[in-house]
Amino acid sequence: MNILILHDHVPPDAPADAQDLLLQVNAVDAALLAAGHRIDRLACTLDLASLESTLTRVRPDLVFNLVETLASRGRLCPLVPLLLESLAIPFTGNASAPTFITANKLTAKRLMRASNLPTADWIELDPTRRHLPTHTVGGAVGGASFPRSSTWIVKSVWEHASIGLDEDSVVTATTREELESHITRRLPALGGEGFAEKFLDGREFNLSLLEDPRAPGVPEILPPAEIAFEGYGADKPKVIGYRAKWDESSDEYKRTVRRFDFPREDAPLLDRLRGIARRAWEVFGLSGYARIDFRIDARNEPWILEVNTNPCISPDAGFAAALDRASIPYPAAIDRIVRCAVARRAPSPLPHHASAPR
Repeated sequence: MNILILHDHVPPDAPADAQDLLLQVNAVDAALLAAGHRIDRLACTLDLASLESTLTRVRPDLVFNLVETLASRGRLCPLVPLLLESLAIPFTGNASAPTFITANKLTAKRLMRASNLPTADWIELDPTRRHLPTHTVGGAVGGASFPRSSTWIVKSVWEHASIGLDEDSVVTATTREELESHITRRLPALGGEGFAEKFLDGREFNLSLLEDPRAPGVPEILPPAEIAFEGYGADKPKVIGYRAKWDESSDEYKRTVRRFDFPREDAPLLDRLRGIARRAWEVFGLSGYARIDFRIDARNEPWILEVNTNPCISPDAGFAAALDRASIPYPAAIDRIVRCAVARRAPSPLPHHASAPR
């Protein structure tokens, strides 16, 4: 097949999380070439007209979609699958709808809450960012009953890859106004929009899911992984922040260790995580591959932190580690992703209009 790899435009001075994307591109390129496919690459920018022209001219058999941001903005990533769907070009991974829903963490949390998937309580700024809502949001209490000395973690609404997230994101607030101040102060680092989620000081797990081409729409749940916080004292919040993910020289990077071996007493918890991950796949309408991140509270109850529709698939990332643990060679996984994308029927193209209505 003629396969076009679409990915973010990564400038030479891009930060580590963006540079990592090129490792993914190289790894996927090598796996596809080894399988006998013809490969082209294209970096995506905000020039969608140019992208459409190239796609129409090249007309690849398949697009391997590795676009995580456009112009370094996570909220724009659904534009690429939307364009591909409008052109009826098959592509890997998830469709535009789940990509958009999960790109906006608040939209994802609302769907989880409506679908009885466990997600921590949260509080958000109103659109004018002048005050916090005076009503209950996601089960979190607001107004006069705001909990005293409650602990929250301030997150970006749109940006992923732990952008703007570190241990200072964990804050204690005794009033709504104090929490509002914490959120507002961090907005520049969070891409302009943020919210506060109830902080769960417990274990962290992630489960990678890979669709089975022999059973379309059905995911294989890869071995659960725990990110262990080694040497973290009570005074150091357990957070997988930007340094823990991307700064190899940092203590956080060295002390957050992935492991797949668990004692027998963890078996019921792991079974629950698998069940919740499978349910999340169904609720969000996922396809191809994904990763679900969890936090476990003091009562051993699991909560979904995030649903990742385009997780990192670099050879040194967690998804590849889960593949290795499941004895699935990396090239075989890429082949599965491709075969699942080909098997899905491409949607009909939207009607073309010579000119826009006035």
